Amino acid sequence: MRNFADVQKLILNQSKDEWSQQQDFSGCDLRGIELREVNLSGANFRGADLTGANLSGSILTNANFIEADLTQANLSHANLSYANLCGSCLWRSQCINTNFWGASLCGVDFTEADLNKATLIEASLIEAKLIKTNLTQAKLCGAILLEANLNEANLNSADLTWANLTKANLFYANLWNTKVIYAKLRATIMPEGSICHPDIVISY
Repeated sequence: MRNFADVQKLILNQSKDEWSQQQDFSGCDLRGIELREVNLSGANFRGADLTGANLSGSILTNANFIEADLTQANLSHANLSYANLCGSCLWRSQCINTNFWGASLCGVDFTEADLNKATLIEASLIEAKLIKTNLTQAKLCGAILLEANLNEANLNSADLTWANLTKANLFYANLWNTKVIYAKLRATIMPEGSICHPDIVISY
């Protein structure tokens, strides 16, 4: 992992606009870094430590965050459409109004994260951890939540239309006013602990 001092020098010597030219941040120590409203589309943050980083409002489309540490990072209002965050940690991160449209989020740890009004349309959340995650009014239309853990997640007024929740864990989850039209709930563990029939697809 690169030294934080080296990265800090780069920050001091470049304007925010020039950050878009420095696309490879793989393995960097970027803990607590301020990168608000920066265009970093397609940047490589693979394996980087972004604990407590502020990326709010930034453009991060198609960025690579595979196995990055985004613990308690602020990604609110950022655009991460089609970004790859597989295996990354976003424990207690702030993702309010964040755009994850079509993003690869397989195995991501969103435990206790705030995804209020986040867009996760057609995102892949296979085996993702969404334990005690706030997904109030989140848009999850067509999202793939195969074997995802949503234990005690708050899905109040969320939209799960056409979402695939096969073998997902919704035990103690809040589904008040949640839209589940045409959602696949095959062998899904429901909030009260019951398991849906393998062939159930809700169409109302």
